[in-house]
Amino acid sequence: MYDIENLRKGQVILVDKPLDWTSFDIVNKLRYAILKKFNLKKFKVGHAGTLDPLATGLLLVCVGKATKTIYQFQNLDKEYTGRFYIGATTPSYDRETSVDQHFETSHLSHEMIYKTAQSFIGRQNQMPPMFSAIKKNGKKLYEHARKGESVDIAPRVVEIKEFEITAIDLPIIDFRVRVSKGTYIRSLAHDFGKALNSGAYLWELRRTKIGNFDVKNAVSHQTWINHLNHDI
Repeated sequence: MYDIENLRKGQVILVDKPLDWTSFDIVNKLRYAILKKFNLKKFKVGHAGTLDPLATGLLLVCVGKATKTIYQFQNLDKEYTGRFYIGATTPSYDRETSVDQHFETSHLSHEMIYKTAQSFIGRQNQMPPMFSAIKKNGKKLYEHARKGESVDIAPRVVEIKEFEITAIDLPIIDFRVRVSKGTYIRSLAHDFGKALNSGAYLWELRRTKIGNFDVKNAVSHQTWINHLNHDI
């Protein structure tokens, strides 16, 4: 698994990203460790699909010549598990920002929640969250959002391929989804709350699969760095 010599030639490694780290933090840490290990001045390292800082789970990191294959992985389906908080919304659609509205939940039943989840399966237009890295007028949307600037965002066509409610303990709902490229689970949370005639935001998120790659086969970035440092 820890083929350090082949790492220099080019390899795809599976990293289990921890909470509060950005995907670029992981890439930069690994790049620095590889540069130091092989006494290099330059070395290509990239990832195939960003995870928000508040999300954990599978990050595909491509090193060396493998960076040329990143586009292949970006088009793969992704699977996530997580939790929605029902009965409130936030501007960022997750816990990055504070609750801005509260909603009624007394009308919700388990049957209604299960049926609503099933209604999301299929192709649909999804509006990305304002707090995202999509660029508009040369700036990322979250830069506009943090300045209180209003900009028009075009919806994206995405596909929800599986949407399973795995536990209900209101206000928390546990879920598992399999989605196409470009799907925002934060937007799914927001839209799910609306469909329930209530509100919702993403409480917790973990990416478990990218195509056939599984987080069960991933290790922490620090584990990789330790192996680089100790030449195992």
